[in-house]
Amino acid sequence: MIQTVIFDMDGVIVDTEPVHHYAFRQHFEQLSITVSPEMYASFTGNSTRNVFQKLKHHFQLTQDVEVLIDTKRQLFNEAFDQKEDLHLLDGVEDLIKELHQNGMQLILASSSAKVTINRIFNRFNLHQYFTHIISGEDFENSKPDPAIFNHAVFLSNCPKENCIVIEDSTNGIKAAKAAGIYCIGYDSPNSKLQDYSMADWVISDFSKLNFEKISAIEV
Repeated sequence: MIQTVIFDMDGVIVDTEPVHHYAFRQHFEQLSITVSPEMYASFTGNSTRNVFQKLKHHFQLTQDVEVLIDTKRQLFNEAFDQKEDLHLLDGVEDLIKELHQNGMQLILASSSAKVTINRIFNRFNLHQYFTHIISGEDFENSKPDPAIFNHAVFLSNCPKENCIVIEDSTNGIKAAKAAGIYCIGYDSPNSKLQDYSMADWVISDFSKLNFEKISAIEV
C-alpha cells in the first residue's frame, strides 16, 4: 500500500519555469553566452549549482560558481516578487489536501534551493501538508542522480515499495527509477522537450489522480 507521495516542485506543484527562464536569460545576456533551447531543456530537474557548473565548463566562464548562483537568484527573486499571476498548477492543491486529509505522508524533493522553496511554500501556505522538505542544494549531484529520492525514502520511514514520486522532467523520472521508486510522470504543457517513457504512469491532468487511485497502486 502506498503510504508516501514524494513531490517534485517546479512543473508539478507550481510553474516557476517562466520566472526561472526569464532570470536565466537575463543572466545569459549579462554573461554574453548563447544557450540553445535544447541545452536549456537538458537542465530541467538540475540544481542551479549544477547548471552553472556545466555552463562554466562549457563556456569557459571565469566567474566563480557561487557568484553566478547569487546573481541568478537575485534576478529570480526580483521577478518572482513582481509576478502577481503565479498560481499553483490546476488540480494539484486539491490533490495535496485530499492526500493529507487521508493520512498520506507528503514529502517534497526539489532541485530548487531552500530559499526558493520557502518563498513558494510561504506564498501558497504549503508547509502544513508536508512532513519533510528536501532541497537539491544539499546534494553534490542533481537528478538524474537518485540521491535526493533515496534520502526522501529514508526520511519517510517507509519501504520504497510504499512510496511513489510525481515528476515532470526527464532527469527527475530517471532519478526516481534509479532509486527504484514507482514514478508518475506529469506531462505538463509547461515542461518542454521532456521524455516520459521511463515513467510507470503518465498523466497530463491532476484530476486523474486522487487518494483512492494512488492507494491502489501496486508496486
